[in-house]
Amino acid sequence: MGEAETAAGNGGDFPDLRPLFADGKPAPRGTLTVNAPLADLTWFRVGGPAQLLFQPADADALADFLARRPASLPVTVIGLGSNLIVRDGGVPGVVIRLGRGFTEVAVEGTRVTAGAGVPDVKVARAAADAGVAGFSFLRGIPGAIGGALRMNGGAYGGEVKDVLVRADGVTFAGETVSYTNAGMDFTYRHCGVPEDVIFTRAVFEGRPGDPAEIAAEMAKVTESREATQPIKSRTGGSTFKNPPGLSAWKLVDAAGCRGLTIGRAQVSQLHTNFLINLGGATAAEIEGLGEEVRRRVKAHSGIELEWEIKRIGLPRGLPGAHDVAGH
Repeated sequence: MGEAETAAGNGGDFPDLRPLFADGKPAPRGTLTVNAPLADLTWFRVGGPAQLLFQPADADALADFLARRPASLPVTVIGLGSNLIVRDGGVPGVVIRLGRGFTEVAVEGTRVTAGAGVPDVKVARAAADAGVAGFSFLRGIPGAIGGALRMNGGAYGGEVKDVLVRADGVTFAGETVSYTNAGMDFTYRHCGVPEDVIFTRAVFEGRPGDPAEIAAEMAKVTESREATQPIKSRTGGSTFKNPPGLSAWKLVDAAGCRGLTIGRAQVSQLHTNFLINLGGATAAEIEGLGEEVRRRVKAHSGIELEWEIKRIGLPRGLPGAHDVAGH
């Protein structure tokens, strides 16, 4: 595609940033949307628009777009929106979301290669079908591979660091980079790669396994999630990181927060480390509920919970919220 597909969303009134890329060069390959509504791209279904949403056609298109970006133009990256709160005032600058050009999965022997836009569960299923063990934990992680890399995603006894060989990416300056497992500097729910790197692809290594046994293991993960987590609600997954040696949900429960409600946002009755949009909640209500939970846990146990959910954008009505114009 020689030109970008462009569209005007109806989510807000940010200034149009597309003229910044009218520099006489071919238009960025992908889709550019002005004032793009983001709420429907998140599991919570809340939040304001992106000033400019760019969905690149492929990694080369992403690199070209970033290389042409004015250095002052903020960049925010989102995935499938599973562990994300978009604030009500929207996101200034450009929001990048990896779509169809980043959804390939290939299995050769015990090696699995996946684009950063591939849902974690799809990688788990591809590995299982090929008789490659070690990936069942991905069945328990909502979201896509890019987010799993950035957060060292883990569940049910496994983490990304256990299987990753290499991660490829593009910097905000448009440079392609690659990191080995050791270079990712993994810790609990974190990697040390600079925030100005957008992961585009990952290479994993599993081990030979029996497809039937792997399928049974994944079924147990599914059963456990359905029994213990509000996965059919509008939620954002695990809200807080587990403090060392402790469980966040137990701390939240002990502080009396089970079922706590602010507006249309509620702490799940089923699993207290999940926040729920009961329908019609604002991002401010959901984030405010999380902060109230943190306050009560601190008062009760002396422990300060750390957010696991990523929060982006500006509160509604914040002065200057719509002033970003790339210069």
